[in-house]
Amino acid sequence: MTATAPAPSTARVRATAVLPRLALVLAALLATLFAAAAPATAHAALTASDPKDGAVVATAPAQVTLSFSEQVAMGDDSIRVLDPQGRRVDTGELRDMCSGNTIRYGTALHSGLPNGTYTVAWQAVSADSHPISGAFTFSIGAPSATDVTLPTTQTGGGPVGIAYGIARYAAYAGFTVLVGGAAFILLCWRRGAAERPLQKLVVRAWITLTAATLAMLVLRTPYTGSGNFSDMFDLNGLRAVLETKTGASLVSRLLLLGAAALFVAVLFGVYARRVGDAPGPGGTEATAKTDRADGSDSSDGSDRSDASDGSEDSDGSAKPDDTSDLTFGLAIGGAVVSGGIAATWALSEHASTGIQPGIAMPADILHLMAVATWLGGLAALLVALHKVPGIERAAVRRFSRVAFVSVLVLAVTGVYQSWRQLGSWSALTGTEYGQLLLLKVGLVAVLLAIAYVSRKWTARLAETPVAVAQASADVSRETAPGDVFDTSDVSRETEPVTVPADPARAAQLARQRAARENAREKRVRDADPDRSGLRRSVLAEAAIAVILLAVTTVLTSTEPGRTVEQEAGSGSTGTAVPDRAVKITLPFDTGGPNGKGSVRLELDPGRVGANTLHLWSDSADGTPLDLPEIKVAFTLPAKDIGPLPLVPEQAAPGHWTASGVQLPLAGEWRLDVTVRTSDIDQTTVQKTVKIG
Repeated sequence: MTATAPAPSTARVRATAVLPRLALVLAALLATLFAAAAPATAHAALTASDPKDGAVVATAPAQVTLSFSEQVAMGDDSIRVLDPQGRRVDTGELRDMCSGNTIRYGTALHSGLPNGTYTVAWQAVSADSHPISGAFTFSIGAPSATDVTLPTTQTGGGPVGIAYGIARYAAYAGFTVLVGGAAFILLCWRRGAAERPLQKLVVRAWITLTAATLAMLVLRTPYTGSGNFSDMFDLNGLRAVLETKTGASLVSRLLLLGAAALFVAVLFGVYARRVGDAPGPGGTEATAKTDRADGSDSSDGSDRSDASDGSEDSDGSAKPDDTSDLTFGLAIGGAVVSGGIAATWALSEHASTGIQPGIAMPADILHLMAVATWLGGLAALLVALHKVPGIERAAVRRFSRVAFVSVLVLAVTGVYQSWRQLGSWSALTGTEYGQLLLLKVGLVAVLLAIAYVSRKWTARLAETPVAVAQASADVSRETAPGDVFDTSDVSRETEPVTVPADPARAAQLARQRAARENAREKRVRDADPDRSGLRRSVLAEAAIAVILLAVTTVLTSTEPGRTVEQEAGSGSTGTAVPDRAVKITLPFDTGGPNGKGSVRLELDPGRVGANTLHLWSDSADGTPLDLPEIKVAFTLPAKDIGPLPLVPEQAAPGHWTASGVQLPLAGEWRLDVTVRTSDIDQTTVQKTVKIG
């Protein structure tokens, strides 16, 4: 009579096998949800434009300029100005007008533009790798109808944006499991290197990270450009991507993943064989099988957390471990490769922009490494608890200590990053970045609470779980009526098994035998209530960790609160913002022929100390006006300082500059600009600005 596995046990086995797949599906759904619901915004944002959005100017401007909160990458076609019929009226040449902390680009317009409403469409790539775009209108003379339709979606959105976002989530998840799984093996459970479930986990994480990195590289051109998948095959676009900071980081990551592949090969090859041959509990193959069969931590019930891997002589004396040197080498090599991969994010995304990048980038690397060690190690522990019944209590306790250190590193680096990205308490609740950060802190608190429960289950694990050993013996004695195999064949591989000649029959018997073995292993796992409780709490930790990882990934693509508040405070013309240039326009009329025009003045950075002054003179029709003479004087009436005279040097027709303009005190400074258009026609115009 053919032996069949009990139906309930088979169902439980299938449920256990489906668990990792369900976790992957949950992660993918979360990634898709966040990618679709929250389009990526970036550090850099448009802070000002000239003309302003919706402005009505009396005469056609000579150029259109855009100012950004942080450095951006733009090309000749990044700013397009369209007339009411949709024809381009710009020259197509990008003007780099950046000076100090002022990030400004512009494009010249053709002369003689008629009245009507004009559309400015722009796109750029932020220094933290995210594409940004926008459009606005201004009118000359009076508003008019226009055939130009403003774009409703930003660059980086649509199906390409969703695909790129999923690849970003997959890359973070792959890095977390790859680094955390390897760290769990080397720091907590060396025998795990020889366990197939852990090997599969780490190798699949490497494959995921590599595939996601390749996907981001080929999707980069359509992601920052047209948004069409067909541009993936544009070799010129790929070449341009490779010349950017983001492209170089992705290529560097692929090279480092080649080194990581060598590390994984050694870890699961030479190292796994050595720890498998090492004597003592967790050493020989027979002992390992005994551990898996009875679930005990060691043959004599002692906790070997301080031993290198439990290697001892039969008399209990410590014995040299010949894997120590290899373990040390793998740990150092793995840390270097992992740090290098983490640096590919730090050098190309948020940490590389904003204030204190020299401190922020190392802090970001440490933050990523700590996250990976904690959450990736948690994933490895979950797999071990579900797939390897013989994991020792000492390994769980070691991971508890490693996780504690990781949380400390996370706390220190996280507080610094929060201060750097928020800048004020109001940004914590008043910006999207701050609200996401609060959600992340709440999830970490929940995770720590569940980890505390897991720690209590770890402390209750029996040194020698007799119940588990008894359950294993009971399962070994179970035999269905009429079985053709004795179940001792499942646990004793030394006895030969007769294989039927019929291949179909042999395959059927093999499946039945595997089902019985899986049922036996699950019975052993479930026999110890403390170990089962630990598995449940670790599973809950892993579920929260998946959500936490998704929120963290969204956080990395959200405009920081510091930038949002700076944008909100930069509205009024002529009012200085820290590290933001003073920019004013002064119309003049000297009374003589061609005596009407305007002077555009920029004072950078517009604060106490040394500043750089730029002056542009435009005629009434918006063309550059070359003046015989222009002078500036600064006066602070409240302190009886000034006037401080200044004669700028001419840099180009209609453009004058002066560097090292010293303003000794903060306050309301009056700027007097004297313009001479001929030998006898001259006038002085004034403007008061606030210098902070």
